[in-house]
Amino acid sequence: MKHTLLFLFLLLTKIVFAQQNQLSNLAEISVLTVGPGESLNDSFGHNAFRIKDVTLGIDVTYGYGEYDFDTHNFYLKFAQGKLNYLISKLDFNRFYQVYSYYYNRSIKEQVLNLSQTEKQTLYNYLLNNYKPENRGYLYDFFYDNCATKIKEVTNIAVNNSITFNNPEGFKDATFRTLIQNNLNKNSWGSLGIDVALGSVIDRKATPEEHMFLPENIFNFFEVATINNGEKPLVLKSHMLYEQRETFKSGSFLTSPLFIFSLIGLLILYITYNDYKNNKQSKWLDLTLFTITGLIGVVILLLWFATDHKGTHQNYNLLWAFALNIFMIGQFFMEKIKTWFIRYIKLLIIMLCLLTLHWIIGVQVFAIGLMPFFIALFIRYLFLVSYLKKRSTAP
Repeated sequence: MKHTLLFLFLLLTKIVFAQQNQLSNLAEISVLTVGPGESLNDSFGHNAFRIKDVTLGIDVTYGYGEYDFDTHNFYLKFAQGKLNYLISKLDFNRFYQVYSYYYNRSIKEQVLNLSQTEKQTLYNYLLNNYKPENRGYLYDFFYDNCATKIKEVTNIAVNNSITFNNPEGFKDATFRTLIQNNLNKNSWGSLGIDVALGSVIDRKATPEEHMFLPENIFNFFEVATINNGEKPLVLKSHMLYEQRETFKSGSFLTSPLFIFSLIGLLILYITYNDYKNNKQSKWLDLTLFTITGLIGVVILLLWFATDHKGTHQNYNLLWAFALNIFMIGQFFMEKIKTWFIRYIKLLIIMLCLLTLHWIIGVQVFAIGLMPFFIALFIRYLFLVSYLKKRSTAP
């Protein structure tokens, strides 16, 4: 008897819960597009679903890409590309306040042109996805982020019937170009991206792959159709909040191009003095070999020791050569080995290859590092000449 009563209770609970989650005919599901913010991780915007049903008193947002700081070994997993991100749920009023009043970021809304069945399918998917056992997913900046999830879930709701058309003004572009269009190329964030990410992001992205950026979700959804082109995907769209004009501070004197120009000039000045006085400033060469070697080790780790797809095939190794770190001891030798002179010639050749890769488009490198590359090239030429003299001296 007890088992029967328990079964009936659970069945009744399930029925009531299902009815509570049944959207009314007045329900609307829309896609929210948040504009870029001031910090690097906010530079590309954000997307979220809004579920609004005045009959049920529902007005919530679901978005992808939330950090779980309680994850064991959080920072290690983040660096390795093994960190699970979460789907988040937030009351719409709170969502609006955070992005408009606190962050001053624009918010656009696109109400989706879905049938009642499609709305319920999408809502059920989000409810199921938000369950503790389903919330986590392995994030990927290009292929599985807050924007691509919006496209994926929407397509599921309409039985994969979305036809994505190219928006007005669409231009083919590489992944790197799409990223840099949202950044100041002469910024430290841009430089970090260009050093850490490899040539795999210098390939041309397909039109649909452009939608890894939130703003492109908005642009492509605006002209998308469903059910074999029978009706538009978006019923209506409007601006919920427009970003207020603010003064953006930024000085060329603190930019990478200026800082590395100063570093490059310092290297050239010391090299000129060394050449004129027929001497070697060993501290400079030790510093250059240590820094370039350590950066090379980091690049190798990002390529081979992590799951980040964008860090593969990184030709920054042509200037940040990891073996440099093991060559430091050669500068303390009384007798210079012939093979070490050949090694420095190899470094010169690799800088030439870097230039060739840049010119033909195999990989684009950080514009802020150009003065440093030039200075490094001239320093290596000097070292070859100077060390040759030392090796032949009696």
